[in-house]
Amino acid sequence: MIDLNADDTRARIEAFLRTAAGANAVRVTRLERMSGGAVQENWALDAEVKGGAHAGAQRWVLRTDAQARVEASLKRGEEFQVLQVAHAANLHAPQPLWLCDDMQVTGREFFVMQRLPGVASGHRVTREAALIPDRARLARELAENLARLHAIRPQQSQLGFLKTMLARDNIAHYRGYLDQLPAPHPTLEWGLRWCAVNAPAQEETTFIHRDYRTGNYLVDHGRLAGVLDWEFAAFGNPLEDVGWIFAKCWRFGAKHRPVGGIAGAGDFLGPYQRAAGRTVTAEALVYWQVMAHIRWSVIALQQAQRHLSGVEPSLELALTGRIVAELEHEIVALTRGNGEWATGNG
Repeated sequence: MIDLNADDTRARIEAFLRTAAGANAVRVTRLERMSGGAVQENWALDAEVKGGAHAGAQRWVLRTDAQARVEASLKRGEEFQVLQVAHAANLHAPQPLWLCDDMQVTGREFFVMQRLPGVASGHRVTREAALIPDRARLARELAENLARLHAIRPQQSQLGFLKTMLARDNIAHYRGYLDQLPAPHPTLEWGLRWCAVNAPAQEETTFIHRDYRTGNYLVDHGRLAGVLDWEFAAFGNPLEDVGWIFAKCWRFGAKHRPVGGIAGAGDFLGPYQRAAGRTVTAEALVYWQVMAHIRWSVIALQQAQRHLSGVEPSLELALTGRIVAELEHEIVALTRGNGEWATGNG
């Protein structure tokens, strides 16, 4: 892989930015790998721009592919288009600025987007009370933003490349992946069977984020500043996103607050149902939490494979593969029929 901070690479990035921004000159003053982003790489890009609409000091993000790609992830050019649609719909999302598909610049496709303020770390957001003085308000903002996201329909021509992934599509996809693995995962197979038996007879189809959860949004002065990591976006059942943010695996230890470890169920469900005009039943919430834990298990296995293949040796990726047992425990708990699991308070 090309070193983004090598002098010749940085010079090519500056040349690209100069042309893209319509500037007289661009000098990159900082290009540093940011924390997080286990699937893609995010680089903090600070620049001094002379001339053009972006003249002055700028704080951007350069987003590019990781060394080993996760199969379900969009390409960077596709994610760029997703962000264009999200930003045009007034969603809380970074503004995409420029896409570079010239492999001679960095050796990888990348795009540059606005860098938003705030804290995304799930462990901090769920544990540091000072970051969120009003948890119910943040939950409401997340819910209303998600309702606007779900108002985007498959007829959106700019998103014609997106897959449609409804419940049975997900089941077939996850089962196909598990069938390729040398080791058996009977609990995941049980969960998939349960999902197949209990799959909704009819499903609404909307634009969905598919990773809408604590750790993937920024909190600034207690308010929602932006939703990040759109690489899994698709068309599907909007309740998949609701189940995802309720899943216990995204509460970062704050298990008593079922909405992403930040708030109670009613703080999110009431505003979402009013804004979206759809009802979230207890049964549907359980169903999509089960699906969430299966999906995260599959992604965790894929992350571990990136390490085991030798393509991208990483302790973080290796440890991600070790959380599958905990996820399997939650799948069993959710499918045992105890009603308390409907809101994640079990």
